[in-house]
Amino acid sequence: MKHPQKTALLLVIDAVGLSTLEYLLSKYPRKVKLPNLCRLGLGQIVLPQFRERLSKASGKAYAARVSQVSATADSLVGHREMMGVIDHRTYDLFNDGFSSEYLAELEKRIGRKTVFNRMAAGMEAIELNAAEHERTGRPIVYASKCDPLIQLAMNEAVIPVAEQHKIADTAFALAMEMKIPITRAIARSYIKNAQGEIIRTTNRHDAVLPIGQDTLVDILRGGAVWTVAVGKTSDLVNTAYHARIKLNSEVFIDPALKLRFVHPKKKDTNPFSIQGTINALQAAHSVYRPKGTFIFTNLVDTDSVYGHTRDVEGALRSLEEIDRTLPLIEGNLAKGDLLGITADHGMLHREDYGYHSNEPLPFIAYRKGCDRKLGGLKTGQLPGLTDIGGVFAQFFGVQAQYKKIVATGK
Repeated sequence: MKHPQKTALLLVIDAVGLSTLEYLLSKYPRKVKLPNLCRLGLGQIVLPQFRERLSKASGKAYAARVSQVSATADSLVGHREMMGVIDHRTYDLFNDGFSSEYLAELEKRIGRKTVFNRMAAGMEAIELNAAEHERTGRPIVYASKCDPLIQLAMNEAVIPVAEQHKIADTAFALAMEMKIPITRAIARSYIKNAQGEIIRTTNRHDAVLPIGQDTLVDILRGGAVWTVAVGKTSDLVNTAYHARIKLNSEVFIDPALKLRFVHPKKKDTNPFSIQGTINALQAAHSVYRPKGTFIFTNLVDTDSVYGHTRDVEGALRSLEEIDRTLPLIEGNLAKGDLLGITADHGMLHREDYGYHSNEPLPFIAYRKGCDRKLGGLKTGQLPGLTDIGGVFAQFFGVQAQYKKIVATGK
């Protein structure tokens, strides 16, 4: 039996700020096909000189440029601001790795020596140190080139996944004890396939800085709205959800949906997150949830696979594939349901690497069966990305509680 229950989905396309999209378009001369995003208004919010590259068609969606007010361009900070958390702290990178005192104590607590301890891109760190790690069992420690965090790369055949997660938790707890200003400690799990290629798996684990206040997710969950995190959103806004969906095997992808991997070696994970999102949408309208369902999804490939590697064509092909799946998502929305599409930060391509950037971000809001006024939902009421959460708070009738946490940080 189907139930007429309200459903809202917030879809975050990782690292595709508007300046980033405009840069990608400027570096790619061939045609870019984004008909569904343009139908929802994307072509109207890029700078005028790029509008000719995109369709100006616009349906009944709201589309605007929004800017983060938190200080640091970071996935964790961006996602949290969408949920009502403004963070004025600045976080520095660890250009020289981590202190000898920190590593000595970490090695003592995890019962293993470590190797490397430099700033590096993820695949670079693994490729340089995989042989030594696999010979000695020493985790590969490296500092991120764009986020204030420590990463520990480990082969699942060398260190079991459960132990990897404990190592990340220990690394984070120790950093907090020693007042080292990181936002996360990440266990970067990888395997080697039959050809000896390194493949990072979905068994990564993030130990994350406590939020320190309620979020929109907490308000909704406390009000009996069913809350679902798809992909890494629950690692970033690390509070309690009713359900967390992280698919990691093709066996769980419905062939009828014809979801496609963009990367020739299937290093992308968006098909899993799209499938998880569709699963959550279908459950939202078939399982009894009297106060409705909120789904929070991150599509990470435009950051992790194509952003930091500065792969212009790959990023655009990934975005095109997201666009191609939007009708599948819209087809699982009922009349009056709310879809939001945004990004958590941008990606600045420099000669050596892609770095997170604080730049204007897209905010597209579409309420099925309603006009651009979103059936009475109001925009522009709150600062920065908190306004995105504000639209969803209105949808579920919790705007007063939400405005309070934005204003007070409690």
